Amino acid sequence: MNSEARVAVVYHSVTGTTARLAEAALSGASRVDGIEAFSVCLEGADMEAGRYRNSGVLEALSRADAIIFGSPTFMGSVSAQFKAFADATSEFWFQRRWAGKFAAGFTVGNNPSGDQLSTIQYLSVFANQHGMLWVGIDLPGGFDAAGRNRMGAQSGLIAHAPAGVIEGVDLETARYLGSRVASVARQYHLGASRLGCADVAI
Repeated sequence: MNSEARVAVVYHSVTGTTARLAEAALSGASRVDGIEAFSVCLEGADMEAGRYRNSGVLEALSRADAIIFGSPTFMGSVSAQFKAFADATSEFWFQRRWAGKFAAGFTVGNNPSGDQLSTIQYLSVFANQHGMLWVGIDLPGGFDAAGRNRMGAQSGLIAHAPAGVIEGVDLETARYLGSRVASVARQYHLGASRLGCADVAI
């Protein structure tokens, strides 16, 4: 067995705010010992007639132990580009190739609400369709000493970026989410039989 667990961050970004969150999540995951972390930006060049066509990316994600999904919130859900990617995973859904992997998600919007929670819920449903195990944020919104998870979402990271400006505390929350997912994946990778119930909080 490979001694390193693999964590992937796959995202779509338009203005760059989601990309910055993805970079922070990747940084957080990379800080965990025994983790090989990589990111994938969903590019327009990989879309053909509205379908995502990069099989190499899908195969790389299939070799990951955990996948963190990211998309801006457009019209109350993920972007069309992210949805095209999600639809392209249907063959893997049928084969259950992502079942048992860990998953988490993040999103960003210009408004304090903007229905970003529905994007997180979509990402969670998408992960559960694949039989993945969802990892939320265990930082208590409004009670973290460092001010992380300031939007108070426990199911995933919601960032607020008015005028396209990401707050530093949201980037710190993304780093925390990345390290949390990586830590869970690393522990599981080392062998679930060696863990007690208190060792992994999902």
